[in-house]
Amino acid sequence: MRIEEYTRQLCRESGPSGYESAVTDRAEELMRPLVDEVHRDVIGNLFGIRRCGKPGAKHLLLDAHLDEVGFIVTEITDGFLRFSAIGGVDSRMLPGREVTVMGEEPLYGVIDCLPPHVLTAEQREQAIQVKDLYIDLGLTQEEAEKRIPIGTPGVFRGDLIRLQGDSISGKALDDRLCAAVLLATLEELKGEKIPWDLTVMLSVQEEVGCRGAKPGIWSADPDWCIAVDVTFARTPDCTEPGTFTPGKGCTIGVGPNATRSMTDALIRTAGTAEIPYSIEVLPGNSGTNGWPMQVSRQGVATAIVSVPIKYMHSPVETVRLCDAEAAARLLSEFIRGGALE
Repeated sequence: MRIEEYTRQLCRESGPSGYESAVTDRAEELMRPLVDEVHRDVIGNLFGIRRCGKPGAKHLLLDAHLDEVGFIVTEITDGFLRFSAIGGVDSRMLPGREVTVMGEEPLYGVIDCLPPHVLTAEQREQAIQVKDLYIDLGLTQEEAEKRIPIGTPGVFRGDLIRLQGDSISGKALDDRLCAAVLLATLEELKGEKIPWDLTVMLSVQEEVGCRGAKPGIWSADPDWCIAVDVTFARTPDCTEPGTFTPGKGCTIGVGPNATRSMTDALIRTAGTAEIPYSIEVLPGNSGTNGWPMQVSRQGVATAIVSVPIKYMHSPVETVRLCDAEAAARLLSEFIRGGALE
């Protein structure tokens, strides 16, 4: 499976919520050879459709979102950019970060940080807020006003890198890693007969309230859907219940946001194919696109499959590739085996 290469190509594009066109273009380029039909809807969701060839066939939709957290320029002061967050950006990690400002051409900058020498004891204890930070592009006020209109978006800067073993790290793995999982699933099934029509929806604006999936699932009108997203991997400082050990496979969600028959079918598939997985208890809102998709139209049978990552919503999100591969294998075997028939 080419999950790492798909992820690398998707993550190198800038695409915060509402500004996903570049990454959607790249995703369409990667998807087109793997499906029968590709189209987009008004809000920007990308759909790839594989037909099974049976009249009146049932219809499964797989979803992952393409947008990433980012920021938007609100003001220019002495050539420095003030900004607001797009999505759940943690202000504690912003000082000193490299960023890409999405002007007519990409502009690289850094978020300012006060040297420790000039901080008072009180300032050292205070939480940093986005409103107190600036982006430094090395421009004068006149140059910045000419090149950076108010409302220009931006994202963390950084390439996907290989750590030791099969770990990779970078920005936007939430959720482009899972978009890569879906592309790998399509690749795995290419040329095979499938039991149902299959739609892969690579959706937009998830990080600002699952906005893209709402109209997307409505227009696609599937019988079943699976939201594929990331979840929390265990680290020494994050050992709470609801975190998962990297390298132990994907997770299958259990709770009110997961239709029990679909969850059971995924668990059976994982057991038969000897695919490593963990159960993720989701007692309420799953925090994924599965939440709005489940209650679309007359209701859609829904399942949640996730890949554990470390340092979510940071520029150094980190994942084991074997866990992403487990998710792709689970989805491929689930479809190949007609697990819901």
